[in-house]
Amino acid sequence: ETYAAIPAAHAEDTPDTPTIDTLVEHLNAAYPRADRPWAAGDTLKNVLVVLKHPDGTREPLAIGLPGDREVDQKRLEGQLEPIEVEAMDEDELARHPALVKGYIGPEMLGEESKSGIRYVVDPRVVDGTRWVTGANVHGSHVIDLVAGRDFNPDGTIEAAEVRDGDECPNCTEGTLESARGIEMGHIFQLGRLYADALGLKVLDENGKLVTVTMGSYGIGPSRAVAAIAENTLDDIGLVWPRNVAPVDVHVVAAGKDEAIFSAASSLAETLSAQGVDVLYDDRTGKVSPGVKFKDAELIGVPTILTVGRGLAAGTVEVRDRASGERVEVPIGQAAAHVAALVRG
Repeated sequence: ETYAAIPAAHAEDTPDTPTIDTLVEHLNAAYPRADRPWAAGDTLKNVLVVLKHPDGTREPLAIGLPGDREVDQKRLEGQLEPIEVEAMDEDELARHPALVKGYIGPEMLGEESKSGIRYVVDPRVVDGTRWVTGANVHGSHVIDLVAGRDFNPDGTIEAAEVRDGDECPNCTEGTLESARGIEMGHIFQLGRLYADALGLKVLDENGKLVTVTMGSYGIGPSRAVAAIAENTLDDIGLVWPRNVAPVDVHVVAAGKDEAIFSAASSLAETLSAQGVDVLYDDRTGKVSPGVKFKDAELIGVPTILTVGRGLAAGTVEVRDRASGERVEVPIGQAAAHVAALVRG
């Protein structure tokens, strides 16, 4: 492959530009492009971390990725587990005097470089792509540094944050799109935090004593209930599926007449005697029927049985919370009708 059309890499003065934002601002002011403004995605950011291996050894690692991306810690750890990943601190950086903080470039990275630090890059850093990156000199960056011509990393790694519109890693044409999900379970990657504290060690396949890497998972009833509630509610309240509803029927006494409360109480007792779980709203005083109806919709019991004005004509209302369908049922048949609904 030829790079004849791409200018040779050249180091330029970029004083006071230790961050991507300050670098891009300086590039547009001092070295403007003819085609478009410089952007963070034109820069190659080199992030230093320390790998903590299961046997306790520590290894520095450099990750190169476009400047408009951040390293996703969880994604990085997923690529390297059971190895643990830590950010390289100032003390660790001081052990590598060839590296100039804020101006680190590929020239000083790689297993064959002066630093000897393994250098892996994001898959977007492919041969032929050109970058602005650190010149390993304070206040200086290299422009037109070309992957495959001016530097060759030791490998690639999928460690950058994922965004909407990114290419699908499993197909040739699709793009990624974020969407809301419901977390039904969780895996706790405990690593060796507690194992180190407890001195928990085992013999590995070579008979060497190593610290245990720990993990656990959890799927709890409360988490499942919350997920069901979130996935089935509507604009006015909860809509419990019958097989997980806290009760089977919500009986509402909607009125002030004693006859209404007497009939509602009798229906609630009859249903309970038949093994139907009942929530009976027998509130009196200033609690209006409208408030009771709203509360019934909010609570979301699958079947709402209302005893109200229809009692004078000998009927009660049975409402399906999910569909909103309402039917008038003779009061003498109401218990049997509702019990049949509950039992399917």
